[in-house]
Amino acid sequence: MFTGIIESFGTIRRIESSGEGKVLSIDSDLDLSHTRIGDSIAVNGACLTAVSLGNQSFEVDMAPETVRKTTFKDLTVGSRVNIERALKLSDRIDGHLVSGHIDGTGTIASVVRKSNAVIVTVNVDDRLASDMIEKGSVAVDGISLTINRCSDHDFEVSIIPHTAAVTTIGLKQVGDKANIETDMIGKYVKKYLMGHSSKNDAMPNKKEGISMALLAKNGFL
Repeated sequence: MFTGIIESFGTIRRIESSGEGKVLSIDSDLDLSHTRIGDSIAVNGACLTAVSLGNQSFEVDMAPETVRKTTFKDLTVGSRVNIERALKLSDRIDGHLVSGHIDGTGTIASVVRKSNAVIVTVNVDDRLASDMIEKGSVAVDGISLTINRCSDHDFEVSIIPHTAAVTTIGLKQVGDKANIETDMIGKYVKKYLMGHSSKNDAMPNKKEGISMALLAKNGFL
């Protein structure tokens, strides 16, 4: 679990193919002396497992599913990435609860300066957009951000100078891709209200989802 508050830049030092997966070696200025092999580290918002550690470098394996769902297939040696170590239960949650499980990718549609902020608009498909609300939270390349505006195909966030300086969002240009994770709590609530169940759910008495008709029938409307 993470918060979306980026701790450090990282730089991709080496990329190796492992079938349809990849192995990344990443340099970072973080002190990793208390990090252990097997610990979770978020790289551009994706929760990855450290399989090798140096003083200020680490190596992670990426499964084919991770490569397919994220922007990692486009990374090159020298690419800058956002780094966050896993949340401690004693930490303040300054961003929002971020699982590190990427829902999909978005494309930077516009970058516009407005006073001391930069307004970034990101195009996403309707599947991702349906899980967003105005003033809700979203993780963009692992950065916890507040949604200013959203539609069925894009959303807008404001980037203050500090965030632009210490994360990769300040390096983004129109056309660049970004990893997107929508709000975890919102997804659970949405699934519950819609009455979804897994494909393997064999329960015969599946409950109906909440609808306007159901609310009216029970006197709430």
